[in-house]
Amino acid sequence: QVELVESGGGLVQAGGSLRLSCTASGLTSGDFALGWFRQTPGKEREGMACVTGRTVDTYYSDSAKGRFTISREVAKNTMYLQMDSLRPKDTAMYDCAAGSLAEVCTMTPRFVGRLKWTEYSHWGQGTQVTVSS
Repeated sequence: QVELVESGGGLVQAGGSLRLSCTASGLTSGDFALGWFRQTPGKEREGMACVTGRTVDTYYSDSAKGRFTISREVAKNTMYLQMDSLRPKDTAMYDCAAGSLAEVCTMTPRFVGRLKWTEYSHWGQGTQVTVSS
């Protein structure tokens, strides 16, 4: 059974930084992807970044590119999202998710142009990020 637990959200001023963590358990195959998504009320869930299990390939959305960095610490089964130069429009509930195939992080963005949250089968409880102006 896959379990994801996020932490690290909070309130920060515009221009500040936060690091989100997602600790995963139950991922027994190397062929998986971990991703960060965010959602605000009334808007579709947006995929921000992802990383694959075995090859550690990464993908960033245009919203994340240049400001956010995704990484994994294999020994701790933990994924991070370092968020710098935060803006008020980054305010959202951030979720980490696991997909059972690495291609949801590599092939889907290549052909669709974005991450598809429907391809991720396991989700954490979410952590709120609020950026004040």
